[in-house]
Parts: sequence; structure tokens; C-alpha cells
Amino acid sequence: MLSPVVVGVDGSSESLAATAWAAREATRRGRSLHLLHVREGTPHGEALIAGAARRTLAQRVLRQAEEHALAASPGVRLRDGQVEGPAVDALVKAAGDADPLVLGSRGLGRITGFLMGSVALGVVAKATHPVVLVRADTGTPPGPDGETGAGRRDVLLGLDVTEPSDEVIGFAFESARSRRARLRVLHAWRAPDPLTLGPGEVGLVGDPQRAEEWLGFVSAVLRVWRDKYPDVDVLETVVRGKPADALLRAASTAELLVVGHRLAGRPRTPRTGPVTHALLQQAGCPVAVVPHL
Repeated sequence: MLSPVVVGVDGSSESLAATAWAAREATRRGRSLHLLHVREGTPHGEALIAGAARRTLAQRVLRQAEEHALAASPGVRLRDGQVEGPAVDALVKAAGDADPLVLGSRGLGRITGFLMGSVALGVVAKATHPVVLVRADTGTPPGPDGETGAGRRDVLLGLDVTEPSDEVIGFAFESARSRRARLRVLHAWRAPDPLTLGPGEVGLVGDPQRAEEWLGFVSAVLRVWRDKYPDVDVLETVVRGKPADALLRAASTAELLVVGHRLAGRPRTPRTGPVTHALLQQAGCPVAVVPHL
């Protein structure tokens, strides 16, 4: 049985934008959509009537989300549920059964409702399955053929050719295939320090030569994926500069940004890396964070 797309809902505009995005994504993937509302645990001694009111409010939030999902994708198969928190634990658990988990985000570190900034970042940091953050101001939603008011937009993959991940690359190719969109693969490189170059490392003199060699590495990494997805149009690009800056510029015209999150060697308190953190705060398009070892 295929895993559902799961979206966390809380009644906010960001949550509703995430619901609409998740409904279209579920339809593209041929999956069902699970609407999930997290209630914080009932305080000790809270009256039963207050607990019932919270459940009623949760049902209202779920009904509103259902309306938005059906408006975005009338044929989507829906189910819903509500669980008690803590929110991070509940959403991380939901991510384990999702493909992917979708959350609403305001960007700039501010997440609304039960998806407070620390909660959303905590979910991204701890989840072992892909999580997508969607803002309410990401522009005109694409139609079923991948077109927007500004024309066809790319799926953007941030690729580190020194540590490529099959999970991240595969997610990006599948996202592009399901949208019939072009996949733009971007690797950002920085000029090496002559004092730290080792044998076999990129050390050509001029920037054009370095860029050409990095592009060769990108092509080598993607060769097997091009063969696996022959119907996906791929644009390979390399840019000199900081990865976060390069990806933010490219994401301004992207439909979806896909980046990786390394799980191996995580500190005792998991957290996102500096590049992913900057992208989650500032990217103007939905961001898919794909965990990998």
C-alpha cells in the first residue's frame, strides 16, 4: 500500500496553503491525503467540557482543511484525524508514515498555530522521512500540467557532488517527473585555498576551468538518474559562491526546492544545518528537506 501524503493542519492561512499544495501533490503521486490536527495534551484537572470544546474546534479545523483540499484537487482521496501532542513528537511520528509530511510555514523563522518555529524546525531536524514546508505567499498554484501564471517552473535540486545522496536525488527526479517539470540541478562551489589542496582535488587555475570540472562531476553523479528518468528534462548548473545564497537566488523562480539533511553523526539534540536553516527561513517557494545517512 502506498504511503499517504500527510499535512499538519491548524486553521492558519499557512496551514491551508500547505493543505492545497499537499492535495495537488497527493493527486500527482496517486496517493491519498491524510489531514492531521495535533491537540496539545489536556492539562491536568481540565474540565471535561473544555476537552470536548477542544475536540470540536479540531473538527472545525479539519473540515475547513478538507474544503481547501477538495477545492485544490477535487478528486483527491481524503481522510483525517486528530492526535494529542507534544506537537514535535506527534508530527515526527506522522512523518514516518508519510510520503511526504507537509507543514505550513511563514518563513523567517515564524511558524503559526501549533507549528511554532521551534516545533517546525524540530520536526525537520528529527524526521527520518521527507518534510515539505509551504508558505502562504508562494505565488499562483500550478495547474495539473505544471503550468503557472508565469509559465513552466523548475524543480530545483541543491546538490553536493562531494556527498551525493540517492534519497535526495531520487526525490527531486520523482517530483519533476510527476509535475512534468524541468529539473534544475545546482551545485555551488568555492575557490580552493592553495595551501589546503590535496592530491586529486580540484585545483585548476582559472574559474572557468574549475566550473567546467565541477560540471563534469555533476554530470557523472546524475548519469544513472538520467537513464532511470529519461522523460525528465535536466539542466545541470554550477555556481561559484555560498550554497545558501546561490540556492535562494535560483529558488525565486522555482516551483519546489529539494535539499538534503544528513542524519549520520547528528548531535544529541538534532538540528538543521546552516544552509538548510537559511533556506527554510528565506526561500520563497516550498522547500522539501530529505533526510539521508
